[in-house]
Formats: sequence, C-alpha cells, structure tokens
Amino acid sequence: MTRPKIIVLDDDPTGSQTVHSCLLLTRWDRDTLCRGLADSVPIFFILTNTRALPADMAAAVTRRVCRHLKEAIAQTGTTDYIIVSRSDSTLRGHYPLETDVIAAELGPFDAHFLVPAFLEGGRITRDSQHYLMVEGQPVPVHETEFARDSVFGYHHSYLPDYVAEKTQGRIPASAVERFLLADLRQPAALLDRLARLQGNVCAVVDAETQGDLDQFAAAVLQVASQGKRFLFRSAASLLTALAQLPPQPTPPEAMATYCRPGRYGAVLVGSHVRKTTEQLTALLQEPDVFPIEVPVARLRDSGVAEAEIIAAVLAAVDQAIAQGKTPVIYTSREELTFADAPTRLAFGQRVSEVLMAIVEQLPADLRYLISKGGITSNDVLSKGLNLATVRLLGQVIPGCSVVRTPADHPRFPELPVVLFPGNVGDREALRTVYHRFQGSGTAIWE
Repeated sequence: MTRPKIIVLDDDPTGSQTVHSCLLLTRWDRDTLCRGLADSVPIFFILTNTRALPADMAAAVTRRVCRHLKEAIAQTGTTDYIIVSRSDSTLRGHYPLETDVIAAELGPFDAHFLVPAFLEGGRITRDSQHYLMVEGQPVPVHETEFARDSVFGYHHSYLPDYVAEKTQGRIPASAVERFLLADLRQPAALLDRLARLQGNVCAVVDAETQGDLDQFAAAVLQVASQGKRFLFRSAASLLTALAQLPPQPTPPEAMATYCRPGRYGAVLVGSHVRKTTEQLTALLQEPDVFPIEVPVARLRDSGVAEAEIIAAVLAAVDQAIAQGKTPVIYTSREELTFADAPTRLAFGQRVSEVLMAIVEQLPADLRYLISKGGITSNDVLSKGLNLATVRLLGQVIPGCSVVRTPADHPRFPELPVVLFPGNVGDREALRTVYHRFQGSGTAIWE
C-alpha cells in the first residue's frame, strides 16, 4: 500500500502541532502548492487563516485554494492523496461551510468525518460527546467558554446534534454515522463499515488515546487505497496517525539549540481566551521580562492613530533591551464588545495589522520569537515575516510548534518562531516555553 500525500487546509497555523519536518504554506498559488505536493515529507499544510475571516471571505479563500490545488495536483501528477480541513478542537470554525466548498470543488467524497479529538490538549470524544479535560475531569465542551464564542458559538457537544445545529437541519442528527470506541477496536468490522460509506455521509469519530486514532487511520488508509474517497474535518491528533512520521529529530527540551546568537528574544501575545491570559499572567511574574501592553481599546474608542501605538511599543522594546530584559508584547486583556460578528472580525484584523507592523520592526538580532494565538501566529508568518513557505521543526511542548525562517530571509534569517495556540497548555505552559528558549544551547546551523 502506497502512502498518500496528506493535504491539510488549516484555518489557522496551529494544526501542525502534532507533526514535524513538513512544509507550511502561507500562499496558495499553483507553484507554491506544487512545492508542497513534491516535498518528500508525506504531509503539508496550507495556512488559509479562514477562522479569522467572515463566512463569505472564508468560502472565497477555500474555493480559490481548492481550484489552485486541483491545478497543482494535475501538474504534478499526484494521484494518491487525502484532504483534511483542520480546525479547532473546541469546535469553533466555519463548519460546514469549508467542507461544503471542498466537497463541491474536489469531490465527490464517500464521507466526511468530524474528528475533533486533540489528545495533547486534553480534548477527547467518548460516545460521540466531545469533552475538554479540566483539572483531570471531562467537561462537555458546550459548557466551556469556547461554546460562547461570539462568532462561532454553539449549544451542543454531542456531535450529531452539533452537526444538525451547524447545518441548520440539513444533516439531521439521526443521519450522522457514529464511530464509537468499540467500533475502532474491531478492525475487520471497521474496514467493512468504512467500505460501505457513500454519498458524502457525515460521520463522527470517538478518540480517547492516540491508539484509537492510529487504528482508525490505518483502516482509512487501507480503504482509501482501494478507491474510497474521504474528507476530514479534524483537530491535529488525527494528522499524526495519517502521516505516520517517526519521532521529531530534536527533542522538545532541546529546542533552544535552534536559537540564533544574541542576548534576547521576544514574546508576542494576541489571543484573548482565558487560558492565554492566565499563562501571560504567570509569565509576567518572571523578573527578567518587560511587559509592553498594546492598548487595543484605544484603537476602537479614541480614534488614536495606529502609528502612535506602534511607535510607543517599539520604544518600549528598545527600553526593555537596554535593561537586559525580554520584551513581552501583549494586547490589553479587557473584553471588548461589538455590534456583530463581522465588526468584531474587522476590528481583529485592524489590531493584527498593528501587531504585524511591530513584528516587522523588531530588532534584527532576536534569538527567537514566541507568538501566542493561532490567528496572531498565522499573521506573523504570512505578514510580519512575509513567508511563502516555512519548514516545521517540531514541538517545544505538546501542541506547540516551532518553525524556522529560511537562511535568505532579508531581516530575520534562521529565526526560530514558536506557534503557540491560544487554548493549549496549563497555566505554566508559556513560562515553560520561555525558559526553554532562554536556556543555554549550542546553535544548530544546517
């Protein structure tokens, strides 16, 4: 059985948080996509950033990616591949919009699977109910802050009901195929059931351990090699099972060896979820960091010019460095309200433009950059660093990826950049990553 190319359309750049060594593409012209298809690593990611976009723009971007991907597949002669729409493990994102567009452009598919388990982040699915582990206890995800998201909120963590809610009844809960833990652990019956799926039926998949996903993926790959076509809407852990990569070359605790020569790095925090705020609070207790707040409310309420805020932040960065401290740049933590979801998304893009202008003008001799938040990290790669592609090195803690800019980058050559999702890790996670990159180590120059 040949190994298919795993093509991931990622709605923010954190879906690669369980794999390593592959390419992340921030552009989707045909030639860039051909690079991904031709790469020797069996998986690559197209960073669409659609979670940050209104529905109509997300649909347009997904459609354009699919059409260019179809051309690249034809040009490279790729015949064996699997499409994954990677999204949030707490069920936020443009579903079913993105899978509908992918099915229309790249289908037909025999089934599309929802596999939201993200084991490294404490998200599991049992009896089709999706849970977030909180202090060791499973909490139905509809009872968490994520279900109250002002753009992507929902009322159900029982996945068939979630599907019915999000499709507005087009796919009733009774029509959703359920693959329970017991089903995954009966290989022969699982193969037979997968082989009988047709008509782009919706299916939801349980997982409590990586072994569950490994068994499911092995069956999927076998059936797909016999001609079945499946589409996946998943969190990151399924990708580990599909790609079947060996362990990452550099252990997480040794990631500081990728740091460039120099005295200091920088931390950028954009995410506003509660977990990020708790992690930021813990980091700011460190004596050798220098807090720099970006007052986003002033952008909304006082009409202050973006240039004024950017200049003030960069001056504070210079002050931090002069004092021998690490600048920690973060958006103000107060909860802002908006008239509607499009207004909130538009304001978020404005804030991101300010942050990216800051990134562009950070000192050129940074040792490393830690970017906290999925949308923030996407913009760091595609706008702040202006990268078309970047190679993933691996993870520094579970669920937290490290990439490195190319040697010919005009301002930040071979800079390690941490892509830290907003909702990953315990209270100490950001401080742990900071200490790992501040630690000593001999640089790796390849």
